[in-house]
Amino acid sequence: MDVSVENAGGLERRMTVQVPAERVEQEVQSRLDSMSKTVRLDGFRPGKVPLKVIEKKYGNQVRLEVVDELVNSTMQEALSQESIRPVGQPSVEPKEIQPGEPLEYVATFEVFPELSGMLDYGFKVTKPVVEITSDDVGNMLENLRQQRATWNVVERAAQSGDQVNIDFEGTIGGAPFAGNKAEQMPLVLGANTMIPGFEDQLAGVSVDDEKTLNITFPDDYAAAEVAGKDAEFQVKVNSVSEAVLPELDDDFARAFGIDENGMDGLREEITNNMQRELSGLITSKLKEQVFNGLLETNPVEVPRTLIESEIQQLQSQESNQGVDASSLQATAERRVKLGVLISEIVKLNNIQVDPDRVRKLVDTIAESYEKPEEVVQWYYGNQEMLAGVQSSVMEELAVEWVISSSGADVTEKETGFSDLVEEAKQSQG
Repeated sequence: MDVSVENAGGLERRMTVQVPAERVEQEVQSRLDSMSKTVRLDGFRPGKVPLKVIEKKYGNQVRLEVVDELVNSTMQEALSQESIRPVGQPSVEPKEIQPGEPLEYVATFEVFPELSGMLDYGFKVTKPVVEITSDDVGNMLENLRQQRATWNVVERAAQSGDQVNIDFEGTIGGAPFAGNKAEQMPLVLGANTMIPGFEDQLAGVSVDDEKTLNITFPDDYAAAEVAGKDAEFQVKVNSVSEAVLPELDDDFARAFGIDENGMDGLREEITNNMQRELSGLITSKLKEQVFNGLLETNPVEVPRTLIESEIQQLQSQESNQGVDASSLQATAERRVKLGVLISEIVKLNNIQVDPDRVRKLVDTIAESYEKPEEVVQWYYGNQEMLAGVQSSVMEELAVEWVISSSGADVTEKETGFSDLVEEAKQSQG
C-alpha cells in the first residue's frame, strides 16, 4: 500500500492512498466465492451456480462494497503508518476503479497543532492574599439584614435607602417604546436598579408628587432600539417607605436555619460560606490570568473543525439559544486554543487527574442543593457530567503547576475580600 501526505495549507492535510489491485481483486473474488455457496438463482441448484454467472450478476455490487470497506480499513492503516491523528472524520474522494486496477483515493482532514514541547511562560500573575476579617463578616450580616427588611410608610420626603412606590410612563420623541411603563412598582433609592439618573431624580419626592424625569439610555443598553436615546418619564409617587431592619438575635439566626448557638452559629456559618466563596474567587482570578498569559505568549493555530464543534456546543446551551454562530466565533476559538495549550501542559508534566480533588469539587457543587448526597450520586452516575468536573480539576491542576513550577512571574498582593468580590463582578459584567 502506497501512502503520500501533502500539506494543503495550515493544519489541513491531503493523504493519497493506493491499494494494490491484487488486494482488491483477492477480496472481490473471496466475496464471490462465498456467495456461490449460498446464492439461489432460477435454473440452478443451490450451491451450483457457476462463478461467472454470479460475477456477471453481482460483480459490480460486490466491488462497490469491497471498495467501501477497503477505504475504511486502509485509511486507518495509512494514518497509523504515517503517525497521523486527524481531527474529526476525514473527507474521502474515491477515484473510479476498474477491474484489475489499483484502488486510489484522497482523504482530506485537519491535524492537531504540533507544539514545540516548550511553552512560553513569560507572563505575570498576581496572586491575591485575602484574610476574611470580622468587618467582612459584619458587612455580610448587614446585607442579610437589608434583605430581611420590612417597609413602613412614612409621611416625609424620600431619601437614599427609602422605598418609593411609583407609576411611570416613558416616551422617546413623544412615542412609547417596549417596557416603557409600570404601575405600583417598588423602587429602593440608591440600589441602582434603574437606568442611571432615574433614581437620583427621585430624591426628595413625597407621596402624590408627580415629576418629569429626563433620562438618556446608555449606549450599551441591552435593548438596542432605545440605546443612546433621550427619554422622558412621567412619574407619580404612590408612597414613601423606610426600611425597618430586624434585630441581630437568635430569632434572626433561626430564620437562616441556625437552631444552635444563635448569632455565634450564624457568624460561623457565614464565615464558612465566605471561605468557600473566597476559594472559588481566587481560583477563578488565577485561572483567568494564567489563561490570558498562555494565549498571549503562545500563539497557536487550531483546526477549524474543533472551532465549529465548539460553536455548536455553545449554541446548544440555553443562554445561547438562537445566537448567530459568527458572534460565538471568538469565544469558541479561545476555548479551543486553551484546550490545546492546557492539554500540552498536562502531557509534558504528566499531570494526572486527582480523584480526591474531583470528589471535593463535586461535594462543593452539591452543597448548594437541598439534598447534597443525591446530587453527588447523580454526578457519579452520569459519566458526561463527571467528565466535565474532571476537566475542570485538570485545568486547576495545570494552573497550579504554572504558578508553582513554570517560572512565570508570580507576585502576591494583599487584597480585601470585598475588593475581590467587586473585581469578580466587574469582570463578569
